Amino acid sequence: MFAFYASHGPMTDPGEAGALLEPLTNGAADLSRIIQGLGIYDVVAGDFYGFEPSDDRLSEIHLRPIAERLARVVELDDRPLHVARAPERRVLGRCNSFALTLVTMLRAKGVPARSRGGFAAYFNPPNFEDHWVCEYWDAHEGRWRLADSQIDEVWRQRLEIRFDTLDVPRTQFLTAAEAWRQCRSGEADERWFGISFAGLRGLWFVASSMVRDVAALNKMEMAPWDVWGAQPRPREEFDLAFFDELAALTRDPDHAFAEVRRRYNEENGLRVPPTVFNALNDRPEAIDARAALASPGGSSRAAPRHEELDIVR
Repeated sequence: MFAFYASHGPMTDPGEAGALLEPLTNGAADLSRIIQGLGIYDVVAGDFYGFEPSDDRLSEIHLRPIAERLARVVELDDRPLHVARAPERRVLGRCNSFALTLVTMLRAKGVPARSRGGFAAYFNPPNFEDHWVCEYWDAHEGRWRLADSQIDEVWRQRLEIRFDTLDVPRTQFLTAAEAWRQCRSGEADERWFGISFAGLRGLWFVASSMVRDVAALNKMEMAPWDVWGAQPRPREEFDLAFFDELAALTRDPDHAFAEVRRRYNEENGLRVPPTVFNALNDRPEAIDARAALASPGGSSRAAPRHEELDIVR
């Protein structure tokens, strides 16, 4: 299991850009600082960093494979990765991009790491906002840590974050499975979970996030707005028992590693198909060729049409 997460998958394989990663350290703290000097969250770029991205650059947030993202990093500034770029020379991304980059760098050093989809409590309390972080293995302490490489000093001051963002408390970030458990048990209100500013929240949203988390646990790290197969549609009934089972497996994915792998590979609707629906771009999109080869056949359910989704992120 550790060997699985210490090696690259289709989305974290840097390809020719692997040489850029060789000089880097294997420490999550140093790598996070490097990542913060390479990427910038597009939505807050102007308010937080004084850089307003032009429209022709907004497509950068849709770069899924790390090889494409690193190629864009070098295109904007070809200096070594440890050199922090000015805000306008950083590649645009969202939370999943920061998580994926840290996962990639750690795997390149042989450190077990995986992207986790879920909900963060520190952006807009008491709401839990849709978010992605890196979960990496601390061999010294013998446990998994959650690292949020998106949170630099600017974010920390703006949000008044006091905890260690390289060891995010499990109360501050709930995996999708844990959020599902809390909602189903009545411990938490499903209306707390989703994207507040877009009015997208509820149990269906948590279930959809769980499907993406299952894919990431199988080394297919997709964008938060990618939709396929088993993900529920807003305002429609769906199979609660199916997601109860999925949550039970992925709350402790190490214990159920073999079953998580089997379910992903065999269950209709879980495996990432060659084409997914990009809800932000409002269109079906083909996945990178290497990723498509890793997902032969994909789901037996077609990517949903835009009229079925009503999603704006």
